[in-house]
Amino acid sequence: MIDLVGKRFKLFALSAVVLLVCIVTLATSGLKMGIDFSSGSILTLSFEEGIELNELRQALSELGYENAVVQVTGEGDFLIRILTLKAEEKASMEAALEEKLGSLEELAFENVDPIIARQTARNAAIAVAIAAISIMLYITWAFRRMPKPFRYGTCAILALVHDLIVVIGIFALLSIFFKLEVNLMFVTGVLAVLGYSVNDTVVIFDRIRENRLNHPNSDFAAIVNHSLVETITRSLNTGITTLVVVVALLLFIGSTIANFAITMLIGIIAGTFSSIFIAATLLVVWEKKEWKRFVPWLNKGEAKA
Repeated sequence: MIDLVGKRFKLFALSAVVLLVCIVTLATSGLKMGIDFSSGSILTLSFEEGIELNELRQALSELGYENAVVQVTGEGDFLIRILTLKAEEKASMEAALEEKLGSLEELAFENVDPIIARQTARNAAIAVAIAAISIMLYITWAFRRMPKPFRYGTCAILALVHDLIVVIGIFALLSIFFKLEVNLMFVTGVLAVLGYSVNDTVVIFDRIRENRLNHPNSDFAAIVNHSLVETITRSLNTGITTLVVVVALLLFIGSTIANFAITMLIGIIAGTFSSIFIAATLLVVWEKKEWKRFVPWLNKGEAKA
């Protein structure tokens, strides 16, 4: 049988390297905030002649609005998110677009106030925090008949924090090379990742519970390893099939949900890894009281003593 638990500290080291890269990227480059979380204008236009999404993007780019985010609405109109436009700037832009692409009609226009943007950012952070706390409480309750159920909830949350840092950090890294901005679709993707990851973790924890009840006198590390081996195929199959769907969304729907799809793509890989190699193995670390191994100099101090 594969000894996954025995390799836990090597896997923790691999995870630590990825986390370090993500944290350094966030500290040096940060995230590029979209209009939802900064400020700007949102404009909805309808063109008399049918035009393609790329045509409008190209026209805006030629007018100096390279950072404009353009999406197609359900009615076939175009939603444009752009830096704050004054009345004369908007009129000038619409006139130039009309000259390039034909007659157009302005269906809606609004400016996103910086105060509203900050409120949106705060609400998004609160939503993620509430989701994480709810998950911890739910898992603790679900495993209440197990010895020390709080450990299961805590380890699940530590795995989710790992996923959150990886998703945000890699998204920030990609933002350096591509025009990716944090918007509400990104936040939706983060919340979806939390749900996906905890679902995978609960499946593994449930198998650990089942095996521990069936073999109460067995070594806990052996039980966890056996449970991981039993569920790893299911976890990988779920992750791969979900990745196929997300890649299809990214390829065929495109920029409309690009941030959501990219976030999910990163999150599924991170979530599958953390469910198997972080959440479950942390239970073993806690059971064996191995926390000091994460801080090598403490062990050196004990050895000298």
